[in-house]
Amino acid sequence: MTRKFFGTDGIRGLVGSPHMSADFVLRLGWAVGRVLAPQGGGTVLIGKDTRISGYMFESALEAGLSAAGVNVQLLGPMPTPAIAYLTHMAKAQAGIVISASHNTYQDNGIKFFSADGRKLPDDVESRIEEAVAKPFVTVDSRSLGSARRMTDAADRYIAFCQSTIGAGFKLDGLKVVLDCAHGATYRIAPAIFSALGAQVTSLGVRPNGLNINKDCGSTHPMSLQQKVVAMGAQLGIAFDGDGDRVMMVDHNGVLVDGDELLFIIAMARKSRHALHGPVVGTQMSNLGLEQAFGANGIEFRRAQVGDRNVLAMLEEFHGVLGGENSGHIICLDRTTTGDGIISALQVLEAMHTSGRDLADMRTGMHKFPQVLVNVKVREQVDLKTPEIVSAVQAVERRLNGRGRVLLRNSGTEPMVRVMVESEDADLTQQFAENIAEAVRTAASH
Repeated sequence: MTRKFFGTDGIRGLVGSPHMSADFVLRLGWAVGRVLAPQGGGTVLIGKDTRISGYMFESALEAGLSAAGVNVQLLGPMPTPAIAYLTHMAKAQAGIVISASHNTYQDNGIKFFSADGRKLPDDVESRIEEAVAKPFVTVDSRSLGSARRMTDAADRYIAFCQSTIGAGFKLDGLKVVLDCAHGATYRIAPAIFSALGAQVTSLGVRPNGLNINKDCGSTHPMSLQQKVVAMGAQLGIAFDGDGDRVMMVDHNGVLVDGDELLFIIAMARKSRHALHGPVVGTQMSNLGLEQAFGANGIEFRRAQVGDRNVLAMLEEFHGVLGGENSGHIICLDRTTTGDGIISALQVLEAMHTSGRDLADMRTGMHKFPQVLVNVKVREQVDLKTPEIVSAVQAVERRLNGRGRVLLRNSGTEPMVRVMVESEDADLTQQFAENIAEAVRTAASH
């Protein structure tokens, strides 16, 4: 069936819009309960990031699930991957995350994890959509679901993150700057890195419900880059609002993106014969990553954009490592989903083992200049309109096989994403702007 409100990563939108309102989320919670626990009983975990609308949607989901006869455990502000882990460990029917990830506070979203800590399959999401349209029927009072808080959720997740690295691994004396984006990692990340012995300076750890991702975190790393240099720190780590993405900064203040982090982790796995199957990137992965893997005898495959597509390809080809240049990295030999903290720990462990710093480890990959232009639109644009096709063909003729063009409608925001790669930075910018202008023209018709 055609999905009405599920996108590439759950449901996301402007707070107050038809599919991101309190009444809709109430019905959504009820529908989830009816689909995943049709006989009632069972438990669903609910976590959230720090945006102010999370309170409203947490209450709505709790009420809907209770009306369906399902018990609820409330986790409070927790990283998205923490909910995935805790759902599996608690043997719950599902986990729900209230978050719009890297978006600003005006948006929010609902993500789901199945009992095994993985994203819900498409067919289950379709069944939930069907259930939302059915009459809302509350179970008998004696069968209503109860709700309680999981008071040790943070301690459980911290212990799990620490278990993903060697028992003797320490960061003693390492000066690290963390940027938690005023989001879900604001307490947990500093605790983990401090416990490992690092000298931690924290940015973005004062959420007020409105400042999540605002000029900070993995989408806005400029302040982190400046702070690392000013403090003479060895590196910086930036998370996004819900903690499933990570970017890093070397001691020179240079940003190390998801492609480079994926390369570092893959090379470390290869060196100890622990890299199984292909490494999976996406259509947005830099051409330099593909070439670097080829030069080192590592198989590389591209999935469609979106972590669930990366995960599906990893499972199909029995791989353990994949990710996106946005910093969403999946280490299936450590956990079930993208996890910013665990990915950062894998990079730090690779540095520790090799004795090399972050700036040196990134030199094995030469990135092609890549420009991404986000074109805001009112609704999805037909990317096969004549003016867009003509603009793309003109750029591809100029590239003559020495670069790439990729256009796609965003699955999470009203935008068309225009990506161009080539050997010349100035031309890359020009080519991207030419295509973006054609998209704006087509969208205005």
